[in-house]
Amino acid sequence: MIKGLIFDKDGTLFDFNATWGVWTKAMLADVTAGDPAVMGPLAQRLGYDLQAEQFLPGSLVIASSAGELADVILEFVSEDREVLLQRMNAAAADAPQVEAAPLVALLEQLKAAGFALGIATNDAEAPARAHLQRAGVEGFFEFIAGYDSGYGGKPAAGQLLAFCEQTGLAPAECVMIGDSLHDLHAGREAGMRCVGVLSGPAPREELAPFADVVLASIGDLPGWLASLS
Repeated sequence: MIKGLIFDKDGTLFDFNATWGVWTKAMLADVTAGDPAVMGPLAQRLGYDLQAEQFLPGSLVIASSAGELADVILEFVSEDREVLLQRMNAAAADAPQVEAAPLVALLEQLKAAGFALGIATNDAEAPARAHLQRAGVEGFFEFIAGYDSGYGGKPAAGQLLAFCEQTGLAPAECVMIGDSLHDLHAGREAGMRCVGVLSGPAPREELAPFADVVLASIGDLPGWLASLS
């Protein structure tokens, strides 16, 4: 029986390109001082289309932590790493989030059905909590972990196993829901079932081999859970 659901954040709770597409162009312009000779190659390295303001499938940004992305940016610009990370996290905390499905109604339904809920994101914990607070959903989650919360980041399973420890659930009683291979690999390593969603840049054919099911979005999650009983 499934008793726990642990969600990725970006691309899962929130539509990835709709949320981060325009924001990323502004961020790249900021860190490169708008220099096209730097901005273009950096965008290419990150797997980001400047003209379309969209992420390409396989983009580094999809599953990397803020720290990993800062290290890539520092290949192109000269700046103190900690200062850059602080700027990135502060700007990310203010980014408008576009919900992949109406979150309050969905999470109310899942809580009413008795599921324990958690978040495992490769974002830093502080901006992640800011996004959840702004959406009015932070209180639905018993567990919220970023890559900097002390459990490591995905594709390792540390965040997911910490969710199990905090809730007292076995991994076999839990489902990892995410939009990237990092999410699904973490779920498999933890011993959980895995659900892929298409609200991030990864296509169905990339996710399907590693998922128990691939859904259009988390809005389809209650129907899938009902089908298991």
